[in-house]
This record gives sequence, structure tokens and C-alpha cells, in this order.
Amino acid sequence: MSEQLQQPQATARSPLAGCTILIVALLVMIFLVVFSVFTLFRQYSEIVKFTGDKPLRIEVLELEGKEAQINALGEQMELFRQELSGEGEARLALNAEQINLLIASRRLLSELRTTLHVESVDDEVMRIRISFPLNGVPRLTKEGEEGFLTADPRYLNGVLVARPVLLKGEVVLKLDDIEVDGSEVPEEFIQQMSPYRPAERYNDHDVIGPVMRELTRVYTEGDQVVLARVPGDIPADAITDEQVDNATSRFMLIFGGAATLFLAFVGIMIVVGFRTKAKQGDA
Repeated sequence: MSEQLQQPQATARSPLAGCTILIVALLVMIFLVVFSVFTLFRQYSEIVKFTGDKPLRIEVLELEGKEAQINALGEQMELFRQELSGEGEARLALNAEQINLLIASRRLLSELRTTLHVESVDDEVMRIRISFPLNGVPRLTKEGEEGFLTADPRYLNGVLVARPVLLKGEVVLKLDDIEVDGSEVPEEFIQQMSPYRPAERYNDHDVIGPVMRELTRVYTEGDQVVLARVPGDIPADAITDEQVDNATSRFMLIFGGAATLFLAFVGIMIVVGFRTKAKQGDA
């Protein structure tokens, strides 16, 4: 009786198939980690080019001697609130100085004082001086610092060129440009930051939240920003969900493409390996 030696074949139940699946899963995990870290550090290296290591001092409007303007602004705001409580048209128009006065005089808006100052408003855009803190390049913590990883802050110091618009019952800024002295801000970063949402924190506020949800239009007119409710108007978002998710979609497209190419390469290598083993078995 003769015995035939059989070469081990990779089947769905064989150890070889299980090891192959495990190796592929491990390779995919390593790829995802490496790709994510590479993308993160590449992004940080680009941010360093147009940011500073110190914040810019933002001008805060002096309140001394402006009691009359503050009172007039308060009356204007109260009249607008009363108009909104009715069913007719309501309109509030504020110029750059009035917006800055509102930020400087209202405790509720105090968080905005150190980050932005409206320089001008015209028929098309607002120009807003900003100093925004951003995360810097991650690094290992030094002695005395908490945790394992930290980052030295970077600051986006420049001017937002923006259009005030509505987005799902919230006043936001659609960015046309970010101007930084001596540097050029990449279009991808501008799109990722747009829309800028300075009023997001007030969505749940007892007064400001309901007021924003009553609005049907937000626009610039002359040297003023106009907040309005027009009866019969159906508020249409000037920024679509597609635009909001644009930067994320681009990243996922690049990420998905790279992952697909990598998995295709791994799959080809596995198929070639199986065919090589099968030929060796037939020999």
C-alpha cells in the first residue's frame, strides 16, 4: 500500500487561512495608525507656517464716556426683541462700532473680547481682527507637566474676511479668506474653518437662542450687519450641509483611496502567495 504525501492546502478551516486573516488585520491596523500620524503631523507642520507662538492683543472698545451709546444700544436691542415677540417684521442693524460696543459692554459676550474685534463692515463682507488659539505639534511632556503628551499652543493672528449668514437657526460667518501678514493661509484650512460659529455657545441661551431661531435673514447692508425676520420668509441656509462637511469629505476620500490601494496590494500579495503554494503542491 503506497502512501501519498499531501501538501497542506489553505482552506476556510485551515490554520493557514486564519493566520492570513490575522496578518491582514494587523497590517491594516498598522497602516491606519501610520497614515493617521503622518496626516496629523503634516497638518501641524503646515499650520506652523501661518501661525505665531504668541497671541495678538485684540483691541477692546473703551466704555468710559460711552454711557449714552450703551443705553441707546440697549434700547435698540429691546425694541428688536419686542418686535420678534409679535408677528410682524423685525429688523436690527448694527455697524462695526456697535458690535464692538456690544461685545465690550455685555458680560455674556466677554469670551469674545480677547479673540475678535470687528474692523469694518461693507456691502459684501465683514473684516474681523482675530487671535485664535490652536493646538501645536504634539510632543512628550517635560518634567513638571502632566500627562504623557502635550502641545505648545499656536495662535492664528490675522483678519477674517467673512459674510454673516444663517445656518440652521444660528448666525455664523462664511469665510471668504483669512489674511495673515507675511503668510498665506491654505484654502483647505479656510474651508475647514468655515463656517466659523462664534454664536454656537449661545444656541441654548434663554434669550439669544430663541432670537436667532426667529431670524429669516442675516446679511450686510452698507456699513451694517442686518438681522431680520420677514413674515412669509422661509429661512434658507446660506451654507449647505455639503459645504459644512466639505473638508471632512475630502479627508475621507483621500483616506479611503489610500486604504483601498493598500488593501488591494495586500490582497494581490496574498493571492500570489496562495498560487505559489498551489504550484509547489502540484510539483
